[in-house]
Amino acid sequence: MLNKTVAVLGSTGSVGTQTLQVVKHLGYNVCVLTAHGNYKLLERQAREFRPDSVWIGEDNYVNLKTALADTGIKVLTGEDALCELARDAKCDIVCNSLLGLSGLLPTLAAIEGGHDIALSNKEVLVAGGSIVTARAKEKGIKILPVDSEHSAVFQCMGSRKPSRIFLTASGGPFYGKDAGFLKTVTPQMALAHPNWNMGAKITVDSATMMNKGLEIIEAVWLFGVAPQNIEVLVHRESIVHSMVGFPDNSVIAQLALPDMRLCIQYALTYPDRVPSLTAAPDLCELGSLTFSRPDTETFPLLELARRAIEKGGSMPAAMSGANEEAVALFLKGAIGFTDIFTLVSEAAYGVPFCTDLGVRDLREADRAAREYVLSACKRR
Repeated sequence: MLNKTVAVLGSTGSVGTQTLQVVKHLGYNVCVLTAHGNYKLLERQAREFRPDSVWIGEDNYVNLKTALADTGIKVLTGEDALCELARDAKCDIVCNSLLGLSGLLPTLAAIEGGHDIALSNKEVLVAGGSIVTARAKEKGIKILPVDSEHSAVFQCMGSRKPSRIFLTASGGPFYGKDAGFLKTVTPQMALAHPNWNMGAKITVDSATMMNKGLEIIEAVWLFGVAPQNIEVLVHRESIVHSMVGFPDNSVIAQLALPDMRLCIQYALTYPDRVPSLTAAPDLCELGSLTFSRPDTETFPLLELARRAIEKGGSMPAAMSGANEEAVALFLKGAIGFTDIFTLVSEAAYGVPFCTDLGVRDLREADRAAREYVLSACKRR
């Protein structure tokens, strides 16, 4: 296995920190690290991995520049600089674990720079899948999925296009609960995921089932499978990470313990497989693997996502932006758990719709949906 150099965008988040664990395990080099806010952790990462450059959000630029003044590491800020780093980094692969639509322009910049991308920022494909995949195809760039479900599909399908995709879902902490119970849910309850160690936003998305809706849209763009041929199955054990079906009705599954580091490593080492930080599953100890259909009446955002990708245009971007804003409000205690369902649905249908999309249109749909959610919250 050849040594590689990586750029890690969003290095202080849950996926970013796990990416650096994998990078250290593999003995890879790091040329770029970025974070929007956690400058103290970014400083520690920079001192350990010694990248050429780091990027930080403007509010923390002076703090980080001062903290790293003795290192010779270049400290940058601003959206243009972030995109330049993604485009011009002297690396083999760009790992994009930025949050929300903030990852779109850096992704396009990395493609322009000729870099393969290990992508965990699902909102990039949810909002801008048509643009991103078209440009990647033009440039011959690989988009290697880091989400466990899409990594599993990628591993199972090989060079063959599946006729069906089965995305598995843990069901989150509120599997089997009714709408009345969901009205009592607090942020602390929603953040107590039974199986996965993830960041706050994606953990709440798992609790609302929106995460699986976003993954349906992501799978459409990654694998070219129509949404009606993508099925979600609740699999409480989180051992089967996804399955693919073929025209002969055979189904192939990928199994592993729930550990994001395995998915990250496969994206970084593809097509090679090397020993990982993830333990092997003991299937006899597990005993059984179960599957059931999701409760889309109690968790309506899953079907909203299906309608969004079927309608296309700006609706997925609006839905994704509204969801990100609503989740942030919920985590602050400004709205209830089930208010997320209402606000996201209203915003997805309530903001202006357009079909001829450019980056500016996507960003406007995202902005308008966020504003809609914030205004609706104030009226409550």
